[in-house]
Amino acid sequence: MRVCKLFARLVTKTMFTILALSLLLLATTAPCRAQITATTDNAYVLGTNSVNSSEVWPPAITGQPTVADPAAPGSPQEDETSTDGGWHFALNSYLWFPGVHGTAAGVRGNSLGFSASPGDLLSNSRFGLMGALEVRRNRLVGSLDLLWIRLEDDKALPLPGFVLPPTSANIKATEFLLAPKIGYRVIDEERIKIDALAGFRYWYLGENLKFNPSLLGLNFSGSQDFVDPVLGGRIQVALSPKIVVNILGDVGGWNTGSKLEYQVAGVVGYKIKPKWTLQAGYRYLNVDYHGSRGAVFNATTAGVVVGFTRVFK
Repeated sequence: MRVCKLFARLVTKTMFTILALSLLLLATTAPCRAQITATTDNAYVLGTNSVNSSEVWPPAITGQPTVADPAAPGSPQEDETSTDGGWHFALNSYLWFPGVHGTAAGVRGNSLGFSASPGDLLSNSRFGLMGALEVRRNRLVGSLDLLWIRLEDDKALPLPGFVLPPTSANIKATEFLLAPKIGYRVIDEERIKIDALAGFRYWYLGENLKFNPSLLGLNFSGSQDFVDPVLGGRIQVALSPKIVVNILGDVGGWNTGSKLEYQVAGVVGYKIKPKWTLQAGYRYLNVDYHGSRGAVFNATTAGVVVGFTRVFK
């Protein structure tokens, strides 16, 4: 538990360090606003934010004409639309390829350690749904992140045939996460945007173990669910008109649902079309849950994430 708290403090300090470095970068490199027009669409993945304001870089870089075209991206007419105070939406669809390790215990007190590689999880996956909905109006931002996976595996148990008949074990596991958040954009500049967020994450964990035949009555079926309040933030830094780096993190729990949970993620986005962005990055999620009936789930899930974002308005 002490290690988890130290790590959470490290995550918090890292986020503030990134914030300070980003502000320094903005102060030293950002050109005058009179030379840059905010226009294009940016979008995040992993429950970040769908933004509709980014810089259009000088015509010498983009190859656009120097005289504003009323119908062209970057014209004053479009700028007024992007800051009209209306609602803006984006849909993120992503795939997470993590490895997982940790400790689990049932209500009877039996515990075990577990570890699975990304290949193990992928080969035993039976269903997966991952995505996020993004909303923004002026400086008000919101997101809804969803993850739902089902795993299944069958194993033959090498028991002596003359003592017990041949036995096989079938295990099914379900994990469902839902994380709505709302926040405020504290910094909204051409090359850097910083949001402060608050919300909660709902966890559902389901397990089902069956033996065939079950001569000793060891079949098991159970589930746990809990809700954690979370606080976090995210930073977007535009490296070019098409490339954006997103960093996000949150921490929560504090003995409400779990003892502690936290996540950190970094994603690089590349805009292939005005309303389509590809992303790739890394996500780390840890939770330490101890249920009232003795159930324990202390797990770290981390791995590569890829996806795309479609901006609708």
